[in-house]
Amino acid sequence: MIQEPPTTDTGATLDTDVCVIGAGPAGLALTLMLLRSGVHVTLVERSTAFDREFHGEILQPGGQRILDELGVLAGATARGAARMRGFQVLERERVLLDIDYGRLRAPYDHLLALPQPHLLEELLAACRELPGFTLLEGHRIAMLRQKRPDGPCTGAVVNGPDRVPVTVRARVVAGADGRFSKTRALAGIDAGRRESRTHEVVWSSLHVPGGATGQARVHRAAGGAVLVHDSHPGRLRIGWILPHGVRRGAVRRGIEGIRGELAGALPQYADLVHEQITSMADLTLSDVFASHAGEWVRDGLVLLGDSAHAHGPIGAQGINLALQDAAALHPVLVSALADGEPTARRLAPYRDRRAPAAAAVQRMEAVQARSLFGGGGPAAALLRARAAAVVTRTPIGTKITREVAYGQDPAEVRTDLFPVLQVNRSL
Repeated sequence: MIQEPPTTDTGATLDTDVCVIGAGPAGLALTLMLLRSGVHVTLVERSTAFDREFHGEILQPGGQRILDELGVLAGATARGAARMRGFQVLERERVLLDIDYGRLRAPYDHLLALPQPHLLEELLAACRELPGFTLLEGHRIAMLRQKRPDGPCTGAVVNGPDRVPVTVRARVVAGADGRFSKTRALAGIDAGRRESRTHEVVWSSLHVPGGATGQARVHRAAGGAVLVHDSHPGRLRIGWILPHGVRRGAVRRGIEGIRGELAGALPQYADLVHEQITSMADLTLSDVFASHAGEWVRDGLVLLGDSAHAHGPIGAQGINLALQDAAALHPVLVSALADGEPTARRLAPYRDRRAPAAAAVQRMEAVQARSLFGGGGPAAALLRARAAAVVTRTPIGTKITREVAYGQDPAEVRTDLFPVLQVNRSL
């Protein structure tokens, strides 16, 4: 439970430097970086707890490094995490692709399944230790402050649990409120949803004490794919990824049909699937799509993370990209605020740096999707196997592994912009 005490009277007006909307990985990481640079931040989060359902929890080495540079990785991991040595793609138990993260330089030579509540709680605890921090929990953005529709953004009006508005006057509003961003919608910015890349995911988990695989695996299955990875504590996280529209038919077949298909795709876990998935309440259904917002920056407004670009679960890149966005935006925003010019022109270098990186990941995910969902018979299967062998057995594989782990733009935290606080890295 978020225990931050109330920071304003009902209906109050707050003054701050930056108003961050959304306390996810992008919003909290950006907030922490700005606070350490002496910037005053008001963080608006609609939830009052971090114990809600989260789906993304695989952390790539690039994201691990950013959290370590912030001094929070060790604490978040100590709350509970599962370490995995690599990523595999299988078809009928035959390994088509084996990406070994052990090829990378330690200490970031593995994947980490880090439950998001553990990550968010650690980031929030670090923010609470710093001056200039205001948290408005249970508040939802209602409108952006602008004197005219095309004018600079000068803050936001947010509604608390009692629906009484609080006005936050800010020099910049940072929208980090996810793929269905209300901030982006209020600004009239198109999400850039790409319908050709939509998928639906049926999420579930199995309790498998002592059954950790040490791998994140994608199993090719008839009509879809199944993502399986270790999760804390002693669980396997399962994401059944289906082309858009297929889920409806699965739901019509009921729990018996879904359970049967999952057991067929994962024969090694068939008994556990039948024992532990007993009703629709054991499943979470979600719509997943790729998107790339039409605009990322305006005068006094910036988008980051899923608000600017959304991704599917196959490549496990969502949290990685969100943290890298925050690291790239931080110095740009600090400089613009210091000069009193948080305009679209001054914020543009962040967009120019990160938009190509997000687009590159989406291209990679499109290739992965075609490989996983594509048919083509024996000839296509042979081509897939040969391509996978190149990645697995040659030096090209090391390069590809590094790019998957760190992305096209391996952003790092500008700790030199933290004027006083020393960050203790534990790895």
